[in-house]
Amino acid sequence: MLSIIIPTLNEEKYLPLLLNSIQSQDFRDYEVIVADAGSQDKTRTIAESYGCRVIKGGMLAVARNNGAKIARGNYLLFLDADTVLPEDFLTISLQEFQERDLDGASFLLTPFQASKIQLFLCQAAYNFPIKAFHRILPFGASGFLVKKETHEKIGGFDNQAIFLEDIEYVKRFKKRAKYGIIRKKDLFFSMRHYEENSYIIEYSKIILGYFYVLFFGPIKKDIFKYRLGVHGSNNSN
Repeated sequence: MLSIIIPTLNEEKYLPLLLNSIQSQDFRDYEVIVADAGSQDKTRTIAESYGCRVIKGGMLAVARNNGAKIARGNYLLFLDADTVLPEDFLTISLQEFQERDLDGASFLLTPFQASKIQLFLCQAAYNFPIKAFHRILPFGASGFLVKKETHEKIGGFDNQAIFLEDIEYVKRFKKRAKYGIIRKKDLFFSMRHYEENSYIIEYSKIILGYFYVLFFGPIKKDIFKYRLGVHGSNNSN
């Protein structure tokens, strides 16, 4: 069984897109857990109408860990609320995951409702580096597929991390288990955060934060003044 865990905060606009794409999958052996951080809009009502299990969330690391604790599946799929699954995503991704005998995996990303320049930037700034350097440098964003037992073995996400908690998670994961990149299916994601802020400034914060995590560990103080976490727009990167 697959447990899909989605942190949310005021995601009434994007959550239905994700939940519709999940329900449209040919893979059916799953549950959806929405870890909500106190939404003031219709997020919880929408999640419940789709049959999701709705629990208390918080910052992204806390929300994901809360979902994993009650998950019934042997596999965990952590998704940001502003992602969308392409056709046959679950079946093909799980098949590749199992054939390669992985313990955890990230995905290549493709922005939806994006311009040609945004598509190019995603390929150049994310997909190319992650394919080229994933064996030596940990990276991942927006979606993570992992075995539940391995997630528990490494201690889950760091609940005190407030920025790039996903990078810190992958860093620890790669040291203790087999981690890779799913290549047969990209995960669709929204460019909303970069449209709302300066591309250069926000991307620079991610790069600086990335190397901070690599050399110093989890970011537990707001030293990068990054405003894209679950308490705002619901994405850490």
